[in-house]
Amino acid sequence: MAAHEYKLPDVGEGLTEAEIVSWRVKVGDTIAVNDVVVEIETAKSLVELPSPYAGTVTALLVEEGTTVAVGTPIIAVDDGQPSDAAPEPPAEPAAPALDLSNPSAGSSGGTLVGYGPRSGSARRRARKGPVTPSTVGASAAQMQVQGSFAPGGADTSEVVPGDEPPVPATPAREPVRGVWSVGGVLAKPPVRKLARDLGVDLASVTPSGPGGVVTAEDVQAAAGGAAAPAAPQARRAAPTLEERREPVKGVRKMMAQAMVRSAFTAPHVTEWVTIDVTRTRKLLEQLRADRAYEGLTVSPLLIAAKAVCLAARRTPEVNAHWDDATDEVVYSGQVNLGIAAATSRGLVVPNVKGADTLTLPELSKALNELIATAREGRTQPADMAGGTFTITNIGVLGVDAGTPIINPGEGAILALGAVKKQPWVHKGKVRPRDVTTLALSFDHRFIDGAKGSQFLADVASILHDPARALTF
Repeated sequence: MAAHEYKLPDVGEGLTEAEIVSWRVKVGDTIAVNDVVVEIETAKSLVELPSPYAGTVTALLVEEGTTVAVGTPIIAVDDGQPSDAAPEPPAEPAAPALDLSNPSAGSSGGTLVGYGPRSGSARRRARKGPVTPSTVGASAAQMQVQGSFAPGGADTSEVVPGDEPPVPATPAREPVRGVWSVGGVLAKPPVRKLARDLGVDLASVTPSGPGGVVTAEDVQAAAGGAAAPAAPQARRAAPTLEERREPVKGVRKMMAQAMVRSAFTAPHVTEWVTIDVTRTRKLLEQLRADRAYEGLTVSPLLIAAKAVCLAARRTPEVNAHWDDATDEVVYSGQVNLGIAAATSRGLVVPNVKGADTLTLPELSKALNELIATAREGRTQPADMAGGTFTITNIGVLGVDAGTPIINPGEGAILALGAVKKQPWVHKGKVRPRDVTTLALSFDHRFIDGAKGSQFLADVASILHDPARALTF
């Protein structure tokens, strides 16, 4: 039989590594070309990878939660053909080549470009050490930026890639679902991670689980100095105040690198303005009752987004960026409006392409879809590329203001603060009004104080009185 190893591809933008998040198949499954087999996390998002081969899954070569380099074999598939037979040429795709960042695009048949069957016969590499049932198979498969103008705003484990080893004539017990055998130790991925966090060598732990599986209690007991988990005293060991280390990878690693690069290359200037947004709150109440917005979440972010698009017409510098390679200011032809979204995997900034060309209902729908996708952790790399201006809504956490860092490749960023009832002079009298603070950070290399102040004043004027939008 001809076995093929699918190597981790570069899904775009110079990917060098990715984390295996979850397998969508298991050993023994029959798959077709372009069937999704694994979900990975790159430096920007979660991506589903389709298989370039059809056949039977014989091995999952990388454990979930492991970060591997591009080019590393991750899954083995047997196409059922004799190993000494010349492989059939891949079928011509009926549509453009499949975009790996969007597995649903392109041909439903044919072989992925660049990952077709290899010419020549498949060579098996001899395994070192004895073959045991534990070396056969692998495990089964295993983002809030919506606010309201409301007062107070509120193992790496070593896995040897290669062909599937022969099954012993007398197989051992049925393997426990989700349990990996690495170095002869049986344990589930969460238990392996716990052991790494606590600094426990799994090989030194006495297992108490069924079939010799190391459990979380075993690891915790070993960390407390007990030889076995059976002793109640070990389980009740007083917690220690030791430091805890957590690897920074994927989206969080990319965010950290991007913020350092931006903070120490672009000279930031931040300006604030505090305004009465009571009229905007009343407008939102009217829009929520409008049939054009039925089924949509209408928030202050919508009015702020529209205000940014309108104000950018009078101050195009805020929608431009500095080209370090040529020392030129690049003015964008449209507003690709980014929305900073905090997710469980870190901060991402997807953007609405051509936001300035959309009507208010269209912009509302686009923002809703963008936010929903970000919350689910399904934002694709293409959705985060090409942004020209960013809004970050820190008000949802009750924060009044801050000094946001410009998103790399852009010229400015606007922070929306919390809206609170405050005493405010209105028509000559002190009254309780809805008040908020806006903070604008901009690149002082090409946006001077006058330009930045003009833009911030324009956005503030629209949020203070939405009718001002008719004058832009």
